[in-house]
Amino acid sequence: MFPKMNPKQMKKMMRQMGVEMEELEAKEVVIKLADREIVIESPSVSVVTAMNQRSYQISGTERVKQALPPEDVRLVAEQAKVSEERAREALEKTKGDLAEAILLLGKP
Repeated sequence: MFPKMNPKQMKKMMRQMGVEMEELEAKEVVIKLADREIVIESPSVSVVTAMNQRSYQISGTERVKQALPPEDVRLVAEQAKVSEERAREALEKTKGDLAEAILLLGKP
């Protein structure tokens, strides 16, 4: 965009235009959607403030995590006679396979 401009000049120009930029030290960013979560690992997060509006720019390694239906978690917990937390962990490990999760929890 501005080929021969050093970062210091760029910051000065942005400040004159009323644009501020701040880096955040984030460990992980999670975006929760209705049917899944998008997890950004080792993210680089910048907050850009312009005209009293804040925008977040995020880059990093993306991993999509499917949401587990609560009915599935309850069913596995009931069938395997374990807590819902353990049932959720088993379902995550088996990528949502109900039968495999129940069998996994039944092992000693």
